[in-house]
Amino acid sequence: MTPFRRKLIDYRNKLEPYIHRGVLIGFVIFGGASWYLYNLLTQTTDHLSQKTQVLTETNELLSSASAELTALKNLDQYLINKDLEATISAVEKTYKQTVSVYEDLLELRTKSDKTKEFDNLFAAILTALSKRDYVVAASDTKTLAGKIQAENERIAREFVMPANLTASNTPPGAGFQRQKVSLDIGEYMVSIISADLNSTRVVVDTASDNSCGNECPVMSVAAYAARSGAFAAINGSYFCPASYPSCAGKTNSFDTLLMNKNKVYFNSDNNVYSSVPAVIFSGSSARFVGASSEWGRDTGVDSVLANQPLMVSGGNVTFGGDGDPKKGSKGNRSFVGATGSTVYIGVVHNATVAEAARVLSAMGMQGALNLDSGGSTALWN
Repeated sequence: MTPFRRKLIDYRNKLEPYIHRGVLIGFVIFGGASWYLYNLLTQTTDHLSQKTQVLTETNELLSSASAELTALKNLDQYLINKDLEATISAVEKTYKQTVSVYEDLLELRTKSDKTKEFDNLFAAILTALSKRDYVVAASDTKTLAGKIQAENERIAREFVMPANLTASNTPPGAGFQRQKVSLDIGEYMVSIISADLNSTRVVVDTASDNSCGNECPVMSVAAYAARSGAFAAINGSYFCPASYPSCAGKTNSFDTLLMNKNKVYFNSDNNVYSSVPAVIFSGSSARFVGASSEWGRDTGVDSVLANQPLMVSGGNVTFGGDGDPKKGSKGNRSFVGATGSTVYIGVVHNATVAEAARVLSAMGMQGALNLDSGGSTALWN
């Protein structure tokens, strides 16, 4: 036996006990592992079963949600929203029309005391609105508007000028005159007061001491004239009367520019870029501007008053109508005008604003500005 072989045999003999023990231990280890793996597999199977149930329920929920989503996709939400917008718009339009026709009714009452039929129809409109019957309310509002217009036209047709009026297209040199002015479009009665600016000062008076946005104080034209020591007076800017529903929150206010006799400018901030025409009186002259923005805030002048429209400028008619039914209906049209150093205030009766402009131009005025008219008309002498 070689030395190398002997060494291998000795080495095997030394390892043999450990080899048998290792096998035994290996069986124990592998046996324990099999029992552990069996339990683990059982638990995993149960867990997977629970997970499968949850997954099944989740799939059912997802399937239901998918069906609902499909149903929603089949609804045209755009059309639904558009239909709702149209309904809201129709309701708002009906309310606005109702407010407008009521204010027209108030205006009619200043011309006639025979408005019972109109009042009853308006009451029916309010009843329809209270029942949310907007279709009936809208229809009745349209009917009432037509009846009011027809009544205004009837009153205009039946207007008769006094037989003893002076027929003249020339205004008086001074003082008050009621005269008949003849144009190719008809004859018009004009109540007018003339004064020389070399001896007369034109001032603008206000009940409020400064700009007022709501519930502003008011006075009669006669009261203004009395406290200013005036021999004549006329109403001025458009204002928002308390009787008008659309004036809620801004009653008796006005938003155009003016400077009163105390040298206080009203509504200056919101008229910096205003396109509303104005007249400025200073000494023996009167200046008409096409927009308030053309005028600064000079307090060295006697008065500043803005209103619209500018009817005459440079002797020419500058207003021929603008589609506004209030300006286009017949009524009393107040004005302030001037030619050279002569100032005029007055009223063109039973005329549209465009017709009044032609009348004043025919009377030779170089400039004329429309003032608040209709039921607000007031000329004091």
